[in-house]
Amino acid sequence: MDMNGGRRVYHRLGQSASSGYSDNKQQKVCYHWRQGKCSRFPCSFLHSELPGANNGESSKRAHQGFEADSSQGGGLRRSRNSNFNNTWGRVQGQGGGSSSNMVVKKMEKLCNHWLQGNCKFGDNCKYLHQWSTGDCFSLLTPLEGHQQVVTGIALPMGLDKLYTGSQDESVRVWDCQSGQVVGVVNVGGAVGCMLSEGPWLFVGLTNLVKAWNIQTSTDLSLNGPVGQVYSLVIGNDMLFAGTQDGTILAWKFNVATNCFEPAASLKGHTLAVVTLVVGANRLYSGSMDHSIRVWNLETLQCLQTLRGHTDVVMSVLCWDQFLLSSSLDKTIKVFYNYMPKKKKKEKKKSLTTVLPFCAKRIELYIMLIFSFLGLGGN
Repeated sequence: MDMNGGRRVYHRLGQSASSGYSDNKQQKVCYHWRQGKCSRFPCSFLHSELPGANNGESSKRAHQGFEADSSQGGGLRRSRNSNFNNTWGRVQGQGGGSSSNMVVKKMEKLCNHWLQGNCKFGDNCKYLHQWSTGDCFSLLTPLEGHQQVVTGIALPMGLDKLYTGSQDESVRVWDCQSGQVVGVVNVGGAVGCMLSEGPWLFVGLTNLVKAWNIQTSTDLSLNGPVGQVYSLVIGNDMLFAGTQDGTILAWKFNVATNCFEPAASLKGHTLAVVTLVVGANRLYSGSMDHSIRVWNLETLQCLQTLRGHTDVVMSVLCWDQFLLSSSLDKTIKVFYNYMPKKKKKEKKKSLTTVLPFCAKRIELYIMLIFSFLGLGGN
């Protein structure tokens, strides 16, 4: 029994062989105990795994895989394929199992003394001594095969195939059910980035952007970039590419011709554009020239240049009225989009509403004057 803020938490090992319990309900493992949060005493369910539980339901859950779900926009969901159980190689023995050791229940709050490096309670401290909590994710298996740095990863909508690009000039296709490589495409140049949008897969190369339609097997080459393409993003029905020479190129898809046509060339950065993000009808670009530029998606004009970083801007993130940026200068900058509220203008009364009112008052005054002078009519 541990004390946690005055609250008693009991750890029960479950019924023993000598206990006389025969109720079927007691043969179920306590769900809250598995989560480490059961506070009932006595608890009517077991606080230990049933014999053979590792080969039962928990094992089945541990081997469920992922496949593409077209109804959810290409998201990941659990696979219904039972043949997937033995292929990813999940490490066993990490699940339940009874434990006779008393474990200190941690509160979901960082220990201030641990942050300062002087907590005297060590592992017995009831506050967290780590930045992350939980064990809901565990490594299934590494996908090995690329010979150089992996620079892009994409999961096209409606497919159970994962695409990865590398500086080894190849794009590999992985089966999401087995974790095995099912195809290797030699693209003839180092892959700088990848982007998946609907059925399209875009690959940023040197002096080129490849566009593959996974559904129709259409293969298009978008020319125009100078040097390596480092970033890709979709905004306002256009594809934007950040290139090595500092230019941002834009293409728009023509349904009639089934191809991408050049739409604009955004210039302003003096060095390579390495990150792009779209938000609030704006395009934000981060560059090796240490600056961030804000572009209007309608006019494609530069609205503002944000400075403050002293090294390459590696990533930008748009969140509500905030823009966050990270840089090789070891800092994260937060920019705020200040938009003053417009004052509500008072509605002015029109002449059509003022004149009739004034006319009635004048008429009333005239009648009163005539009545006072005795000039009123019969």
